[in-house]
Amino acid sequence: MISRLDGSRAPGPTRPASSRSIAAIWAILLSLFMKRQNSATAADGVALPPVLDRAAQGTALAFLGVLAFSGSFPATVYAMEGFHPWLVAIGRAGIAGFIALACLKLAKIPIIPQRCDWPSYALISLGVVFGFPVFSGLALALGASTSHAAVVIALLPAATAACAVLRAGERPRPLFWVACAAGALAITAFTLTQNQGTPTWPDLLLVGALLSAAIGYTEGGRLSRRTPGWQVISHTLVLSLPLTVPLTVGLALLTPITPTPHAMAGFAYVSLISMFLGFIPWYAGLARGGIARAGQTQLTQPLLTLLWAWFLMGERFGPATVAAALAVLVCVAVTQRART
Repeated sequence: MISRLDGSRAPGPTRPASSRSIAAIWAILLSLFMKRQNSATAADGVALPPVLDRAAQGTALAFLGVLAFSGSFPATVYAMEGFHPWLVAIGRAGIAGFIALACLKLAKIPIIPQRCDWPSYALISLGVVFGFPVFSGLALALGASTSHAAVVIALLPAATAACAVLRAGERPRPLFWVACAAGALAITAFTLTQNQGTPTWPDLLLVGALLSAAIGYTEGGRLSRRTPGWQVISHTLVLSLPLTVPLTVGLALLTPITPTPHAMAGFAYVSLISMFLGFIPWYAGLARGGIARAGQTQLTQPLLTLLWAWFLMGERFGPATVAAALAVLVCVAVTQRART
């Protein structure tokens, strides 16, 4: 009888193994909302399988952030159907700021971070609260297609890696830089062939957007090494409220508003997901996997955004767009093998 019972359970995992796997997953999820010194206890108390080592955790979490960010450009286009580009760019941070404030209050965490970290939060704010939304939104408003913008922004991982070297002290291997350079070359060639060899104003604005994001991502990832990612983005948004709130109110009063369903849905997405929720796994992933290495997962964003643009907006794109997106997808696979 005992042998038959044991044999009937053979195909599935044993109870101890299953319990350890579940505990490992819970440890990873819970550690997103704990300080690093506290999460170390949870992680050390669980024997993580090899597939859940720290680097793999970082890559997986960063990809969740990328998945959230991949819908930002289509959502921005939707939002601009009923709201002015400046209102979309600034208003999303204002709305997200109040959500972040509520989260900090519910968690009983001080809404103002340590004074010594204020310069870092200022850099993050300039990069991801103001810089990226404004530059990318204006580029889309001036005629850049969602697919074109997505492929140009694929240069972001290379820019983030460079910032990680300058600011976070990371030293990727030579193979890493070769893959980054190949990805950057593919995107540059794509941009020039699309515009008869001459960059346009939307292209220049997109470059400003990716440089802004690279600075904000690097500083946020560096700060997330000792502060949970959700607190980093929450404090950033809350500290920006004295600017985002009056600007949002002023823009709402001075610009025309047509709250269509598409516009409202797009505005809600960029405010809740692009500006807040997406940063929680993203910053945690950069902290765990390394800013340069985990940041390369964003090379997959062009393909994801192309899918969103095709599915939601019926946007058509040529073979050159697909080829450029596939080229950077190969590059991300190489960078993930080149350990920092």
